[in-house]
Amino acid sequence: MLSTAVLLWITTLSMAQAHEVFPSIADMRVIDNEVSFEISANLETFIAGIDLTETADTNESTQAATYDELRALPPETLAARFEAFWPQMAQGITLTADGAPLTLALTSVSVGPIGDVEVVRFSVFSFSAALPDGAETVQMGWAPEFGVLVLRQMDVPLPYDGYLEAGALSAPISISGGGQASWFATFVNYIPVGFDHIVPKGLDHILFVLGLFFLAARFRPLILQVSLFTVAHTITLALAALGYTQFIDDFTQSTYDIAFIDIVEPLIALSIAYVAIENIFMKGISPWRPFVIFIFGLLHGLGFASVLAEFGLPEDTFVAALIGFNVGVEVGQLAVIAVMFLFVWQALRIDRGENEVARGLVIYGVLFLVGLGLLVTNTDGISGLLAAPLGVLENAPLLLAITMPAMAILCLAAIQLRDNVDAYRQIVAVPASIFIATIGVYWFIARAFL
Repeated sequence: MLSTAVLLWITTLSMAQAHEVFPSIADMRVIDNEVSFEISANLETFIAGIDLTETADTNESTQAATYDELRALPPETLAARFEAFWPQMAQGITLTADGAPLTLALTSVSVGPIGDVEVVRFSVFSFSAALPDGAETVQMGWAPEFGVLVLRQMDVPLPYDGYLEAGALSAPISISGGGQASWFATFVNYIPVGFDHIVPKGLDHILFVLGLFFLAARFRPLILQVSLFTVAHTITLALAALGYTQFIDDFTQSTYDIAFIDIVEPLIALSIAYVAIENIFMKGISPWRPFVIFIFGLLHGLGFASVLAEFGLPEDTFVAALIGFNVGVEVGQLAVIAVMFLFVWQALRIDRGENEVARGLVIYGVLFLVGLGLLVTNTDGISGLLAAPLGVLENAPLLLAITMPAMAILCLAAIQLRDNVDAYRQIVAVPASIFIATIGVYWFIARAFL
């Protein structure tokens, strides 16, 4: 039942696609008794009325068509639309000085070029408010539907740095500075940020970890693979966060007019396909698999770094934030492995000789019914699957809804055929690896060529 609950939770997953929702970044400054905010954000989501607390991908929103229309507007037109929308947005922003509300005034809007309409467009808008004489602290936050806000205080010693989600209001921020979080507080605050990048937002990383899991659901080979993956992505995550990989991005942009992430994302998809394909033909760790996992781990670390690049790390507590983020990533990976292990645990026990067939049939029968109900109640449901079978690979909730009953069927079959040699591997691990490999190959083609 624990695995069922967590799998239901994971159905909110979103793939790292062009319409993924990103946090907004706000830089706060106080000059001459005036507080100003410069915010980098996806303006189209605000104007379209998409609730960013409930949406991980704009394509999944009921306002998706409106968002796409706004995304195709020229910069000056979208800027005018946002200026008209501003009074409505201002009502959802809370800004106080020593507890007293302030009046907001929009000062500028700068919209990025149209570019590739399949890629998120970031724009910048600024607003300000006059501070009362003698004001010492400021608090800021906005409505939950505007999504996550990363708030950074600028131009003061020991600046405040906050990650505000679900409509949270910042702590009182000292105008003169000194409100920076402690090393430990920063470490703790960044753990959920890293976890969130795996569950629910990191389907590509989840599939890679599951590819490692399905090679052999035993402790020693699993811990070896995960440890190599962890060490590798920690190295590149730290190097990228410190700026030591910037030269690669500069080279690709100047030479080929593409961003480095355009290279990394297809290779991450290829890594998913590779580990899953090798599972089909290998029963244990091959001599070359540790090296391949380490190399792919380096690539995944660059993928993690792209998330941190969206909102940066506090300078004075950089190490604490980096470690906290990485710990959150590891906890997310271990949670994924734990959920899948709980799901297949009964089938593994029976395959290894435990006489618990009746219990296994009941457990997987219940999981199948729960998964089937989840699939039927999904927005796209069975009709969407029948209408566009390949489209499921771009629909994360539907993909996970299919996975649950499918895994239950495979485990039931493994129990029924338990007298066969290596029934778990042949009936559960190999078909699951084929499914993961198919997704990896599809993503590689889509990200590299489409």
